[in-house]
Amino acid sequence: MTRHYLRLSGYALLAATCLSSHAVVSFTTSSVPALGRRTNSMGGIGMVQLNGASDSELQQKQEQEEESTNEDLWWKNYKMEHAKVAEQSRPDFEILSTTLEQVDNKPLVYLDSAATSQKPKQVIEALDHYYTKLNSNVHRGAHTLSREATAAYEGARDKVQKLIHANSRNEIIFTSGATESINLVVYSYARANLKAGDEILLTEMEHHSNIVPWQMLAETIPGLKLKFVKMDRETGAVDLKEFKSMLNSNTKMVAFQHVSNVAGCVNPVTEMVQMVRAQADAKILLDACQSVPHMPVDVQTLGVDFLAASGHKMCGPTGIGFLWGREDLLNSMPPFQGGGEMIDQVTLEGSTYVPAPGRFEAGTPAIAQAIGLGAAIDYLQQLGMEEIEAYEHEMAEYLVRRMEQVDRVTVLGPKSGTPRAALCAFIVDGVHPSDLSSFLDMEGVAVRAGHHCCQPLHQSLGYSHSARASLYLYNTKEDVDTFIEKLESTIAFLTGLEGEGGQADDDFVPFI
Repeated sequence: MTRHYLRLSGYALLAATCLSSHAVVSFTTSSVPALGRRTNSMGGIGMVQLNGASDSELQQKQEQEEESTNEDLWWKNYKMEHAKVAEQSRPDFEILSTTLEQVDNKPLVYLDSAATSQKPKQVIEALDHYYTKLNSNVHRGAHTLSREATAAYEGARDKVQKLIHANSRNEIIFTSGATESINLVVYSYARANLKAGDEILLTEMEHHSNIVPWQMLAETIPGLKLKFVKMDRETGAVDLKEFKSMLNSNTKMVAFQHVSNVAGCVNPVTEMVQMVRAQADAKILLDACQSVPHMPVDVQTLGVDFLAASGHKMCGPTGIGFLWGREDLLNSMPPFQGGGEMIDQVTLEGSTYVPAPGRFEAGTPAIAQAIGLGAAIDYLQQLGMEEIEAYEHEMAEYLVRRMEQVDRVTVLGPKSGTPRAALCAFIVDGVHPSDLSSFLDMEGVAVRAGHHCCQPLHQSLGYSHSARASLYLYNTKEDVDTFIEKLESTIAFLTGLEGEGGQADDDFVPFI
């Protein structure tokens, strides 16, 4: 059953706004639950009087809480061996040193990198250099600017190839992002090869971009069946036993995430690929949006047939991504779009097409964005993907352990002690994710609220929405500490307004 959240009434929102502005607001003890002593930077709720409690009882409770608190202060001495990753990279992200005028000039704590990463100055400079020094169309001119622009654009393709260890640069297709990459596979490969009676195996954890295109395809091919593997509630990851049991001779396409953008689990891709190869004659598409930016990825080792990723999640510009596919497979597929660049010969009677990658890059490409993506890859490889992965593992464990100790918080996905991505989607009992996100924003903390383009997973877990904090290479231990501090004080404040006329409202979620 889907759980409902308390939305704040207009009175409570007004009171909250006043409190965050450091105005004096008083509440009766009947409207504030017995939360005990809290550190609160949103106006200082401080010691909440417990209804009917004597001074001695209050003192005893305070002593018990202090003793418990001392046991929970492990985090103050927590050390990260790979913290140099953030120390080296953070100065390159000017936006992270800014203050937010809209929220009393509070420093920004950016914890929304799973939605989009910030961009280092090296990427911004590469974009500026293209537009001020190289701006020209590619592949179509013999003049100097066109040659140099083409070299920079195609150089970015070489960088993607090396990053993911593709066999050939011809296996890298530039797209507008992972969504287009997945749609390309759906409409170019699957539509041409799948038929009635065939099955497509997905998981309930998928991003909408890896569900909706397959549903649209199934609407055009009567008898084509979609099957979904559930999440293992114990591990917080995909249920491997069910995955294996759902494979059969009718399975012709398998598509799943490398890393869940909600659960944060890292799926065992090679193990899953082995299962597919042993039990089905199917092609495998991997959504690597949450893995390519954060860890070494080798398509040869993974053994999949297609891989989709987005540039804007890996320090690159928006509007650029790529599809990797095996070269022979790509050349067997019909074009996705028609137009200039992808043709070999055109007559009034018909047209022929160039091999990959050209046949899938119709029209003028996103030249500046591809060059920016190339600069982002240079940046990541200079830091070292192994170092980034090691640092994010440390940060992920720290984030999850700290969140697991916050009252009312339920973290989705694997528990602490289990390798996972440095992101946490979470539920706060009695607090709507949008309220939480809005009030954290008043403290300068940027998190996401909504279903994160994963409505089926939320529905399966019994929630309509969640909040999510996601880290990247530039985040620090201090970012997490600030987040936890503001999270605790915000929860204390918002739950103190439960009696102020809140109402259940699952439909209001402006932050998807």
